[in-house]
Amino acid sequence: MYAYLHGKIAYRSPAFLVIDVHGTGYHVNIPVSTYSAVEGKEEATIYTHLIVREDAHTLFGFATQTERTLFVQLIGVTGVGATTAQLLLSSMSADEIRAAILGEQAHVLQRVKGIGAKTAKQIILDLKDKMAKGNT
Repeated sequence: MYAYLHGKIAYRSPAFLVIDVHGTGYHVNIPVSTYSAVEGKEEATIYTHLIVREDAHTLFGFATQTERTLFVQLIGVTGVGATTAQLLLSSMSADEIRAAILGEQAHVLQRVKGIGAKTAKQIILDLKDKMAKGNT
């Protein structure tokens, strides 16, 4: 629904930003990598993904389109929710995650809190072929 937001950073924390876009403040959940990317900036463009649930509409944001694409792929894996995907992107760079998946290195993914052996193997199983074909 929202491809990106561009505006003034009204508030920032390692977990979320509030971006003022023409007088409307958007609460956007972010990984630590995005927090680092906007550090010291007054304005930013944040690539977004909206998750609609029965009880909430939650907006997730990323400094790059690559991170957003990886987030969307990760939440498509059985057993990986938005919180787990965001934690993965906070703990590892998109390139490190991609390398672990392509190299079938489940132990690397398991270093992230909340990722067990079963989930790590499922991520590799579901995403390896997509990434090998360049669909990232």
